[in-house]
Amino acid sequence: MVDDPTLSDSRLANLAAKAIADGYVAFDDRFRIITRRARDRFIDREWKGMRADSFERLEVYAEAVGTVIGTVSGLMGARLEDRQLWALMKAVYSGLIQERDDWELAETFFNSVTRKIFVTVGVDRNIEFVDTDFDTPPHQALRPVYRSYIDPRDVATLVEGIITDSDLGISYTNLAEDCRQAAHRIAEHLRLTGGLRVVDRADVVDSIFYRGKAAYVVGRVYSGSQMFPLVLAVLHSSAGGELDALLLTENQVSVLFSFTRSYFHVDVARPYDLVSFLRSLMPRKRMSELYIAIGQHKHGKTSLYRELLFHLAGTGERFSIARGTKGLVMAVFTLAGFDVVVKVIKDRFPAPKRTTRQEVKERYRMVFLADRAGRLVDAQEFEYLEFDRSRFDPELLDLLRSECGRNFEMFEQKVVIRHAYIERRVIPLDIYLRDADAELRAAAIVDYGNAIRELAATGIFPGDLLLKNFGVTRHGRVVFYDYDELTTIGKCVFRPLPDDALSGEEPSFGVGPDDVFPEEFERFLGVEDDLKAEFMAHHRDLYTAQWWLAVQERVAAGELIDIFPYDQSARLPEGEPAPASG
Repeated sequence: MVDDPTLSDSRLANLAAKAIADGYVAFDDRFRIITRRARDRFIDREWKGMRADSFERLEVYAEAVGTVIGTVSGLMGARLEDRQLWALMKAVYSGLIQERDDWELAETFFNSVTRKIFVTVGVDRNIEFVDTDFDTPPHQALRPVYRSYIDPRDVATLVEGIITDSDLGISYTNLAEDCRQAAHRIAEHLRLTGGLRVVDRADVVDSIFYRGKAAYVVGRVYSGSQMFPLVLAVLHSSAGGELDALLLTENQVSVLFSFTRSYFHVDVARPYDLVSFLRSLMPRKRMSELYIAIGQHKHGKTSLYRELLFHLAGTGERFSIARGTKGLVMAVFTLAGFDVVVKVIKDRFPAPKRTTRQEVKERYRMVFLADRAGRLVDAQEFEYLEFDRSRFDPELLDLLRSECGRNFEMFEQKVVIRHAYIERRVIPLDIYLRDADAELRAAAIVDYGNAIRELAATGIFPGDLLLKNFGVTRHGRVVFYDYDELTTIGKCVFRPLPDDALSGEEPSFGVGPDDVFPEEFERFLGVEDDLKAEFMAHHRDLYTAQWWLAVQERVAAGELIDIFPYDQSARLPEGEPAPASG
């Protein structure tokens, strides 16, 4: 049906609300079809297909919203921007989705449609689900998202039962031995944490978490008064499946679900319950971060905004300029008690920057689509954020007004940020190396080199390798967050430095815009003398064109280089001694 002026507002509201609800169903069906492919990809070891699915899945949301806007525009015609009609549509839509297990995602979908049509400044509670319509889930789940194992006979049998019941569709090289090693690791964990020597119960999520070349079985274990995570990392090679690692601590699981990693492919009908389960394992993670981790990044973004508003409502904090070296491209500000930063593109970029505003946005898009390998900070893109002017330090207001006028507007009582990226806050690496003790400094400088290597392995060259552009997470991992000059490794021309380059005379060789001379890194990276020896001991080859050319060749050949989201200590070595007790 196309625009019919004879339709009553009530009838039109029902038709348009149903069109949006149908559009959400179509999106969800397509999203879950792609997600479910992960099991077959894992079984068949189609790792390139898995990566292609990740790209495809990231695009379906915007396509679905665009299709719905076209349908609704055709229905509503001249009444498309009638806010009273949209308020009625919102009420109808709320009724249409109340029986869905993913009602919160459906609400966010409605918001995406309204914000595209109205380009809303701030929020409009009449036509958006600023807070969910349901203080508690609108209906109880028919069954939990997990299965339970009560009073298992012994831990090795428990682990084998969990893996077998997970039905990954593969054969294993030596499952009994893998489970014996896992049982020993769990027994040792119980001993070190002062727990009992027995497991009383285990809860295991029915859905499998797929990412990259691995499948993860996620659960929790109860022993006496203790509860701790149980995550089994399963790999599948041509020889068969194997239990590669066991994650038993909040920190290990938190790194697995980090804001610096690609999103999991996990098929679940009731995301709210899954996220609640995950929070029991990682209580310091916000709901928003967990929704993003399971691939529901749009609702994660909605949740992040709600969490920010809730924090502001409960505190007297003001936004202030984030600590660290002032950037040439972005103005960065933060709240002391809320661990994110807000990044706003400046109007002009002084020398030596040669990039443009559009190129900066394209690089953030590149990060969104990339395999972040645990080394690139995920950024959520926002438009037309509105805050009370009193919530900004005067120094920050001066900065935004003088350098970010295209993205900033100030009124008597309000401030509007037209475009921004919000990221998790980390400690800038140069500040961390200045303030940390000797052992932490040494570990960070080594991990800085690891970060450069792992980004290269995924086809990413940071461009600007200065310490100030990297940060340290609360887990001590070094990550990259300044994307002004980010590029693919394939676009770089890595060259050895000619013999006369350091002669002090006019160079006799030409330099192209994409040329990179790794031998020069040592001179300008800013690694201090007391850390240089530590860095060189582990990463001397990063200063050679040969290393970069070799990695470039492997990436160009399509090789997917393994990068594990857990430490070597979490992996299960062969021949580990049997546990003294089940």
